Amino acid sequence: MTRVEQVTDVVAYHGEGPVWSPRWGGLRWVDMLAGDVLHLRADGAVERRSVGEIAAALRPRRGGGAVIGIERGFALEEPDGTVRALDEVWSDPSVRMNEGGCDPDGRFYCGSMAYDQRPGAAALYRLDPDGSVHVVLEGVTVSNGLEWSPDGALAYYNDTATHSIAVFDYDRDAGLIGRRVFAELEYRPDGLTVDAEGGVWTALADGGAVRRYTPDGQLDAVVEVPARKVTACTFGGTDLDQLFITTSREGLEPGEDPLAGALFRADVGVRGTPVREFAG
Repeated sequence: MTRVEQVTDVVAYHGEGPVWSPRWGGLRWVDMLAGDVLHLRADGAVERRSVGEIAAALRPRRGGGAVIGIERGFALEEPDGTVRALDEVWSDPSVRMNEGGCDPDGRFYCGSMAYDQRPGAAALYRLDPDGSVHVVLEGVTVSNGLEWSPDGALAYYNDTATHSIAVFDYDRDAGLIGRRVFAELEYRPDGLTVDAEGGVWTALADGGAVRRYTPDGQLDAVVEVPARKVTACTFGGTDLDQLFITTSREGLEPGEDPLAGALFRADVGVRGTPVREFAG
């Protein structure tokens, strides 16, 4: 069985969206509903910084800083650390951003969800380097993990309510096309990442684990996590050979699931690929 190491204390209410980048010195993730970005320092301490009401997802920018999904749109962190919110994408306060990632052409996607998770209320949006915003998918319920295959030809995507991982063909001009089911799950899939061999790793919301699926959609490995609400995963470390896993204590009673909200790490025997960056 893969050994899972607890990296931090319970530092997040709703930990999500881990991303490793040498550009910002290691691992960042979000305490989403607190609106904070967390940074794991080399000494193991955790730094916390508020970026708004919601901190949904983030990716490094090629020129430094980060692009961030916030409650109803996007923000840009400059290389000096200042954060500037862009125009709101929608005004409905019952819907917020949730999770995202960058495509091989340097565009940042972030998808939404209704706070009450009502079906079909959400969408997947794309922020281009010129600042324009485009709707990529409509009728989504809980937009979650999004990542591309190592060669950039495929995109894997979780709308959690579907209990499945979807796969698209990716074309720069046509976008995400040819949607089909990559794998069906008995659990609710949350965040996902893709390794250098093309394996797809997805967190299981309420499932206490991360699963790996082979490029042809077959279940290949299970990493059990000592917290039930597993939210997302990413590869990190100098050699991208460690799987970092975030967890949540949203909706839990005091004392229930005592390690929920901690960050975990596992050596799973494969490496990840470098994070794709936003070109804006």
